[in-house]
Amino acid sequence: MSKIKSLLVSQPAPGIAEKSPFFDLIQKFNLSINYTPFIHIEGVGAKEFRAQRVEILDHTAIIFTNRITVDHFFRICEETRIEVPETMKYICQTEAIALYLQKYIVYRKRKISFADGSFTGLMELILKHKEEKFLLTLSEPHKPEIPATLEKLKVKFSRAILARNVSSDLSGLKLGDFQMVVMYSPAEVKSFVEQFGEVGDGRELPMIATFGEGTTRKALDSGLAVSTMAPTPEAPSMARAIEIFMTETNAGRAVAPVSVGKDDRQARLAEEFVKAHQIKEIRKNKAKKKTTAAAKK
Repeated sequence: MSKIKSLLVSQPAPGIAEKSPFFDLIQKFNLSINYTPFIHIEGVGAKEFRAQRVEILDHTAIIFTNRITVDHFFRICEETRIEVPETMKYICQTEAIALYLQKYIVYRKRKISFADGSFTGLMELILKHKEEKFLLTLSEPHKPEIPATLEKLKVKFSRAILARNVSSDLSGLKLGDFQMVVMYSPAEVKSFVEQFGEVGDGRELPMIATFGEGTTRKALDSGLAVSTMAPTPEAPSMARAIEIFMTETNAGRAVAPVSVGKDDRQARLAEEFVKAHQIKEIRKNKAKKKTTAAAKK
């Protein structure tokens, strides 16, 4: 196994080199790093949005799970000349998203609610406002658990695709210049595989490092061998994972390729939440019936 001298990182370059998570790694191993985004975000146009037949003003609350959809929601409103009423409510997955809304609206606590970042927290928050008609803003690709769970909970909602990940043109890159490629999302893996998945001139693909189980699983499912991944208990960051890997391989010790199990955690969590909610509703209805029956006596 050849020593790693150069990394290709699928992210934009940091504004300040010293603040790069790889800075210490560069110093320790005399590495060179090429930062090249593998994907970029493109918002849907007004015409494509209209084709989804979603009427924003038919809704009383907007669900935001990331800041990208916040930007593109208000862009679409501007392009389609929709004036969002002051009565509109906003349900955000995190406080950071809620605070980001100040870029577009006056922040009022009675209009803006936020969860703790977890799936369960978001679902509980939505159920607290279940009398609303929600617009779920999405970008593609997205995880299906949120819309699927809202359907099972019989929440009134519509979905709107506002942006999507698009593969960047990587034709100017020479893979032979790098010993390892670092990727952070399934969309980046998809872009890489589409453009470099098969190298027809006898060269081998560089080693692959991935961040997150979803990214790792996408790489493995795409036929790529993953040399190292983060986060793990031993390597909470990508830089630490690569440092451990390089320390081992530079010492001549073999490192087993990465493997991950079946990813059903999010789906299982969604299913458990729906069941718990259904049980809660059944108990509530039974208690209500008992109270009604006692009142009639």
